[in-house]
Amino acid sequence: MEDNEKNANRRKKRAEKGPNQRLRQRTAVLIIAILVLGFGAALVRLSFLTLVQGSSLQEAAVSQMLRDTKINAKRGTIYDAKGKVLAESASAWQVVLAPINFETDQQREAAASGLSEILGVDYQNVLEKTKQKSYYVVVKRKIEVDQRDRVMELTEKLSKDYDCDGVIQLLDDYKRYYPKDELASCVIGFTGADEQGLEGVEFKYDDYLAGTPGRIVTAGDARGTNMPFQYEQNIESEDGNNIYLTIDETIQSICEKYMAQGIIDNNVKNRAVCIAMDVNSGAILAMVTANGYNLNDPYTLPADVQQEINELPEKERDKAEGEALSAMWRNKAVADTYMPGSVFKMCTASMALEEGKIDDNTTFTCGGSFVVDDKTINCHALGGHGTQNFTQAICNSCNPAFIQIGQLVGMNKFRDYYRGFGFADKSGIDLPGEADDNFWPEGTMSLVDLAVASFGQNFSITPISMITACAAVANGGYVLQPYVVSKITDAKGNVVKNVEKKVKRQVVSKETSDRMNEILGYNTETAGATAGYVAGYKVAGKTGTSEKIGVEEPVSGFGKDYIASFCGYAPADDPQIAMLVFFDTPDGGAYYGSQVSSPVFINIMTEVLPYLEIKTDYKEEDLAFIDVSAGDYTGLSLEEAKKAVEEDGFSVSVKGSGDTVLAQLPAVSSKLAPGGSIVLYTDEESRSEKVTVPNFLENTAAYVNSMAAGYDLNISFNGAVSTGGVAVAQDIPEGTEVSPGTVVTVTFAASTDSGFND
Repeated sequence: MEDNEKNANRRKKRAEKGPNQRLRQRTAVLIIAILVLGFGAALVRLSFLTLVQGSSLQEAAVSQMLRDTKINAKRGTIYDAKGKVLAESASAWQVVLAPINFETDQQREAAASGLSEILGVDYQNVLEKTKQKSYYVVVKRKIEVDQRDRVMELTEKLSKDYDCDGVIQLLDDYKRYYPKDELASCVIGFTGADEQGLEGVEFKYDDYLAGTPGRIVTAGDARGTNMPFQYEQNIESEDGNNIYLTIDETIQSICEKYMAQGIIDNNVKNRAVCIAMDVNSGAILAMVTANGYNLNDPYTLPADVQQEINELPEKERDKAEGEALSAMWRNKAVADTYMPGSVFKMCTASMALEEGKIDDNTTFTCGGSFVVDDKTINCHALGGHGTQNFTQAICNSCNPAFIQIGQLVGMNKFRDYYRGFGFADKSGIDLPGEADDNFWPEGTMSLVDLAVASFGQNFSITPISMITACAAVANGGYVLQPYVVSKITDAKGNVVKNVEKKVKRQVVSKETSDRMNEILGYNTETAGATAGYVAGYKVAGKTGTSEKIGVEEPVSGFGKDYIASFCGYAPADDPQIAMLVFFDTPDGGAYYGSQVSSPVFINIMTEVLPYLEIKTDYKEEDLAFIDVSAGDYTGLSLEEAKKAVEEDGFSVSVKGSGDTVLAQLPAVSSKLAPGGSIVLYTDEESRSEKVTVPNFLENTAAYVNSMAAGYDLNISFNGAVSTGGVAVAQDIPEGTEVSPGTVVTVTFAASTDSGFND
């Protein structure tokens, strides 16, 4: 009964609430659930963004708000061994617009017109930049003083004529500059548009030279527009480190001068190399890949090369130009290999001496050829050298003798010494692009291979490895690490890095080295200029002539292409400097190393050895050909000058009708042969007179001297003058018009009648 009453009451209460009340309750529950879920999700998302993604979102916000502009650091300077500047970053400027400050199209057009004319940039391109909503837009980088001054004038004009201020800014920048243009181009290299190193030392040491860039950090507003300059923060750049090379500018210049002339004299088809090394440290004093290129204009090819490319079909030009530029930049001294030829005989001889396989009494017989495994290998002396001892075999550069020497050493030992001299590995020189050698793989070398290898044929090495091995022969047997950078300093002069002598190994004993110095020194004395004889100095050296194997279409007129080389050092009794000279594919009147490379070696050493203050030691027969210095005869009366010239041992030639000497040739302190002629000028009109240089080549010293006197010219003698040689090179070409009294340097070598070794 009671239960029925309770149920009835509940039904009555529900009926009293009605459907609207129930709907409100359900709605409230639903709203509460939505709020709980919504705020919960938002809280979870907020926690995720804050705790998990907070750092990255903060960085993104900052990057949207800030603009970061790099300020280039000043690149470090490159110096030669004596502290002379070879590469430096000179002050330049970059032109920056603040286009947000333009108010009218007339202002924009005036600024764009002026900048395009001054900077040589496209007008439409600049005009588009003036319409950007920014305080910082770069128009052009690396402008120089004259353009900077004109931009400043334009800024004043815009302010005065167009009421337009603060739209152009000039910011500091740097431009790489090479004061010596082509000097040591293959060593120094150059930089790209962004000052990054692209070749040579600039590339190899880019991390040291580049420095640390600075920054201009600029705040932006909500629209993404840069804020004015007062909202900037400047972070200063740090200058790059300075590099000091082992290259001596004077020695480098001498080498480049004579190598360039050697290319002309011998019509060389495939460039040439000269390396000078300190034999006791491995420091490179000069490195030439002739002819070089202008470091200030590295993308301009020689006119003749560019002309050939222009004649190609248009679709082939880009590829050809790229290949030509790569070839021009290529450091042949490091990146190319060549067959060394007979200069390698100094290594073969050292092996045999070190192993005790030969001594001064060992003899070899040469009948003009030698047979190995049924293969006949000829000597350059087709009639043969007969019976000869070890020293004579080297002086004769006799291939059959060296085949026998190679056989005495044996294949395995020959390979061991090849590795020991450093040919099997890269030298490790601090320059990019060093090539590997090309030798017979282990187990593949035949007796014929050993025979030709003994005189430097049918394998290839880099020039830098050959000069390193030559230094080892000279310095007591020590294989050194070659290098071109001696030290690195910071912008304040503090030493960051010092490069010191590094000995890799001792490949032969000091006794072997000393004996080779004697033999190679004797070689130059007996063979004269064909073996690099330099009057007044004891020089040791060896010529080389190697045939280029695998050339299908020779470019020279000899029927085969050759490499002519000379490798030597001085003084022979106390070696200081070693030098390798080689010309790739000469196509003139000769191709032997004794004819092509030896005269150039002599010319270079004749200037370099006195520069290095190496003591002279003249033989009596040389004294008649030693250059003497011209005195100062200017300002004297004609009669006084004549008397002074004659007292100094010269003849006199007078030009003009005056009574006082106004000028003279050769100039004061110039070097010329004893008994030469001093030309005295007594009026201005006579100084315009010219004479034509004759062809002195293939003549004896006496005849050359007589010819020079007849042309009112003077001679400076180089090479084997005292041993009856003939002229093989002259530093002023035939047909050149010069003033009377000019000194022509003539180099002499053994005549073709006496025969050349290779």
